[in-house]
Amino acid sequence: MNFKKRITVLLFFIAGLGVTWAQDDLLKELDSVNSGKKEIEMAAFKGLQICNMQSTKLAVKNEWYFVVSHRFGDLTQGINNFFGLDNALTKIGGIYGFTNWLNVGVSRHTYNKNYELAVKYKFANQEVEGFPFTIVGYNTLDVNTKLTTDEYPMLKGAQRLSYTSQLLISRKFSESFSFEVNPIYVHKNLYDKALENKDEFLLAAGGRYKLSKRMSINVEYAARLNAKEQDYYHNPLSAGFDIETGGHIFQLVFSNSQPMNDVAYFSNTTGKWNGGPFYFGFNMYRVF
Repeated sequence: MNFKKRITVLLFFIAGLGVTWAQDDLLKELDSVNSGKKEIEMAAFKGLQICNMQSTKLAVKNEWYFVVSHRFGDLTQGINNFFGLDNALTKIGGIYGFTNWLNVGVSRHTYNKNYELAVKYKFANQEVEGFPFTIVGYNTLDVNTKLTTDEYPMLKGAQRLSYTSQLLISRKFSESFSFEVNPIYVHKNLYDKALENKDEFLLAAGGRYKLSKRMSINVEYAARLNAKEQDYYHNPLSAGFDIETGGHIFQLVFSNSQPMNDVAYFSNTTGKWNGGPFYFGFNMYRVF
């Protein structure tokens, strides 16, 4: 090999080492960038609700959910009300994701002919290695359109309104199990002083256990912290199943509450699991 060829080979060798070193430096930079990026944990709950209570799941940006919920009448009456079919309640509404952290929903309920406006917004995500919880705020405004001036001659428009404020805190402990805690505040402009308070506080909790790829069992309970001592309203307790079918989330629900709007569910539950009444129904979500 002559001198020129030796020089050429040496130059190619040096250039190859330079490229290799440059690639190593670039990979190190990429690794340092990736290591600083937080990986978000997958959603703790499959449905937007656990049973009746909201979960920390939100619709993503530009996603729209059509919602239909149904609660049949008291199951303990058996054939007398055809196992609840004779006096069912219905909720119909929609939820839109304006951003990945902000949802707005509107629904209409046959109970008290209520219209419910809801806002759901995320404060923080659970991270795979990092922050341990998902934290979401949730607020509702109810308008009771069943109230009339014939029944209440001095009725004012503001007395039709009631509100809830909720803080949803969840953690996905494993691929199978998720748990949520929910402090709740309920305010009513018109209320029965003998049975309830104008302002009520509750602490709720709910969980989901995955039975298969497309099915889970869900349970939730809310304790009323400052409820009046009476035997008419009770703490709400619900259990059910999530069933995922393509673009649908179908939830079967058993509950001691027939109304589905948050104000009534958390403060006006009249049923009992030990002797009834209690109710069966479903939530159906269709995502677009």
